[in-house]
Amino acid sequence: MIDAGLSLRELTRRLAAIGEEIERLDAVLITHEHSDHIAGLATLARSKKMRASIYLTHRTAPAIDWGAGGSQPQLKTFQAGAGFEIGDIEVNSFSIPHDATDPVGFCFETGHVRIATVTDLGYMPESVKYHLRRTDLVLLEANHDLEMLKVGPYPWSVKQRVMSRVGHLSNRVMAEYLSEEFPAGAAHLLLGHLSEQNNHPEIVRDLATQALETRGLRTRLTIASQHTPSEVFQF
Repeated sequence: MIDAGLSLRELTRRLAAIGEEIERLDAVLITHEHSDHIAGLATLARSKKMRASIYLTHRTAPAIDWGAGGSQPQLKTFQAGAGFEIGDIEVNSFSIPHDATDPVGFCFETGHVRIATVTDLGYMPESVKYHLRRTDLVLLEANHDLEMLKVGPYPWSVKQRVMSRVGHLSNRVMAEYLSEEFPAGAAHLLLGHLSEQNNHPEIVRDLATQALETRGLRTRLTIASQHTPSEVFQF
């Protein structure tokens, strides 16, 4: 499981919806310490049902409030950019440009399948594009429509943060990447981390569809929701 931003109850419910249980998790991988990615982590780590190892970078671990007197659970830490194995899955981490302590994205490879997940980044550096090559499924951020953000309810300081190079990926930058460098062999593209105040799923769908069609790509497009699980992707 990647990140734990939901409550333990909601995590349990969503896992059950796909026939899984917390007890069967082998690992929880953390991308960074912002609350929408770790809100349920401390409770999950203390749960008697939890047997999974928690993987996160050396620098991210101390940035998290673990509660319960501040003691940390058993962690498996790694250097950003390092690779390691979880069972028969090869995991590769890579740094992303975001205003967290040591944020990372992940690629997962097993057999003939390669999956990448990258959200919470202000722009698309060449290093991130490199890691997204040869992927079969990509989870990519499409956080905000720039005009909606500018006229939206956020304070100006927050708007500046979101628009910065360590903020969040805009629809425009997402679409530019799809139309120029998105891996042609990818079967699935899952766009997520949409702002509820500064974006709309249909805007994202239209821009992404146009970008993919520009290159004649037949990648299947899915827009993720914050409130309902996506389908289960199988290879």
